[in-house]
Amino acid sequence: MEKTASQKISLGFFVIIGLLIFILAVYFIGDKQKMFGKTNHLEAVFNNVNGLQLGNNVRYSGISVGTVRGIKMINDTTIRIDMNIDKAIFPYIKKDAIAIIGSDGLVGNMIINIIPGKGNEPSVKPGDVIRSQNRVRTDDLINTLSVTNKNAANLTSNLLKITDKIIKGKGTLGSLINDTLMSKDLKETMHYLKTTSKSASESMVKLNQLIISLDNKDNVVGIIKDSAVANKIKTVITNLDKSTNEINKVVTNLNATILNIKDGKGTINYLSNDPGLVQKIDSTMTNINTASIKLNEDLEAMKHSFLLRGYFKKQEKEKAKAEKAAENKK
Repeated sequence: MEKTASQKISLGFFVIIGLLIFILAVYFIGDKQKMFGKTNHLEAVFNNVNGLQLGNNVRYSGISVGTVRGIKMINDTTIRIDMNIDKAIFPYIKKDAIAIIGSDGLVGNMIINIIPGKGNEPSVKPGDVIRSQNRVRTDDLINTLSVTNKNAANLTSNLLKITDKIIKGKGTLGSLINDTLMSKDLKETMHYLKTTSKSASESMVKLNQLIISLDNKDNVVGIIKDSAVANKIKTVITNLDKSTNEINKVVTNLNATILNIKDGKGTINYLSNDPGLVQKIDSTMTNINTASIKLNEDLEAMKHSFLLRGYFKKQEKEKAKAEKAAENKK
């Protein structure tokens, strides 16, 4: 059956619309993959790409700036990643920037994140290799979590054993918790420790006050700390030292004198040990006393003599007058 003109026109219209949609799709996909813009190459080296594929996005500070152009295995621990980066972004990427492989969301495709550096390095140039930081792999995380879970299970089992013993009153801790007498003793001990600590604190305060008061010049220590008083005390001690030396000399001489007396030397020994001399001194003193008595008798006789009576009366009158004048003054 021959097609009509309207059917032909409709078919051509749908073909044109399909071509336009295909062209637009290619354009948008190519623009997203930086296929039609001006780009340059930038490289990074990793030891594990964690499922990265060609065409995955490259982001700089959260902005899509390019795509993964190539993945090349250098050796068993080195993988080189070639990236297409928009030329306009190159001036902002510094040589100390770091490339990290991450994921776009929780379950999204893998991407490369370029983190800006913190220094004042110059900008990268096309073909440069920037530093990379390898991401922790999921397998490593799972292995670590597995070990952690195993350790947690062992720890839980041990804790259950310990708590079971404590509840049953076994061990020191179980005895402390379940024994009321020991708990009471421990409580009293803590009370005594608290009281002792309080007393010690009060003693320390008093001791600090005493130490501070030692600097006061009104007490003995304060006086000693005064330089003038210290010099005076030093002088007194020096004089006492000199006096002690002099006293020692006097004592030494006195001891020598006493020894001389004991040995029969010197005048004192002669006076104390010669009985004849002692008798002579005794008779001389007796004669002096007798002569004194006779002299007093002669003076009394002279007072009654008519030749000297007037003189003695005159002396008595002057003596009485002097005593009366002294009483008037009082």
